[in-house]
Amino acid sequence: MSKQEMKFNTKVIHAGLEPDPTTGAIMTPIYQTSTYVQTSPGVHKGFEYSRTGNPTRAALEANLAALENAKYGLCFGSGLGAIDAVIKLLSPGDEVVSTNDLYGGTYRIFTKVFENYGIKFNFIGMQNADKIEEHITEKTKLIWVETPTNPMLNIIDIEGAAKVAKKHGVLLGVDNTFASPYLQNPIDLGADIVMHSATKYLGGHSDVVMGALMVSDDALAERLYFIQNSCGSVPGPMDSFLVLRGIKTLHLRMQGHCENGKEIAHFLQSHPKVECVYWPGFDTHPNHEIAKAQMKDFGGMMSFSLKGNKLEDAFQVVSYMKVFTLAESLGGVESLSGHPASMTHAAIPKEEREKTGVVDSLIRLSVGVEDIEDLKADLAQALAQL
Repeated sequence: MSKQEMKFNTKVIHAGLEPDPTTGAIMTPIYQTSTYVQTSPGVHKGFEYSRTGNPTRAALEANLAALENAKYGLCFGSGLGAIDAVIKLLSPGDEVVSTNDLYGGTYRIFTKVFENYGIKFNFIGMQNADKIEEHITEKTKLIWVETPTNPMLNIIDIEGAAKVAKKHGVLLGVDNTFASPYLQNPIDLGADIVMHSATKYLGGHSDVVMGALMVSDDALAERLYFIQNSCGSVPGPMDSFLVLRGIKTLHLRMQGHCENGKEIAHFLQSHPKVECVYWPGFDTHPNHEIAKAQMKDFGGMMSFSLKGNKLEDAFQVVSYMKVFTLAESLGGVESLSGHPASMTHAAIPKEEREKTGVVDSLIRLSVGVEDIEDLKADLAQALAQL
């Protein structure tokens, strides 16, 4: 059976993977080597040096490509390493149109690193994909989308953004980290590049840092492979093995995240001390219908703000949580809480983040796969401290 014929739950376990030809090991070995023997100059078994290629990483890249229905997968040392490679496709004077509700690390690398090299970034609201076109100029080379966005869970119409990109001959890149390939496949909707922080749902166990890009265009893949090899932001074989192992339960974990996420979102929505809950599964959530159309389910990520919007209240709530652990990151089996204004989005100026809804009392949750009653009890006791 080809990977094109496999259903998703089969792909996560089998796509791109073969038993080890030497021993028959069913799990991909960890090829902990920096270099490979050549029988004569340039004659080898497909691998020369582990920055350029490693068999464990190659298996993961093939698996990731299959999950996103792409031809090619490329792995990097982190999600930001993957984004770095995408922006290196550009030249001084080029412009990027990006959503204004953006992961703080992405905003930082765009504004604090690449603006210094003459690349201009325009941050706009993208909830209406038709409005993107108003910001396209002859210098625009890339549209960069997050959906759902971090941390406001805004939904952007990928298919609509793809139509704008193709009309103007620019690339469309989609950060698919919050959804994972289980819930959403941007290449099927017209995207040119899909990016994942594999640290999150793909790895799934909070024990590895990695990024990935998936593309289908041959020429684009060749350019990205060149950047990957030339700049060297690649993961090691042990990290590649860990993500491969995590992916094998991606479908099972995502089902749990979605089920628990739905319960927690409704619990918070009915709580008297909660002002707003941002979760794309609500009928009232902006672009809910688009989320229904382009996502399989609504995921385990959400944010909520507190009545009164006091910074000290948010600090108190996250400090009193016991099952929800206060920590950076997301997408692991354990539930995490975060305070975007002081943690993930601290790099964004206060006036800019507040325009998008990242207020002082906003708390972001990555709902894990623990028992739902324990999760609700934990939130109840933490909110009761106010």
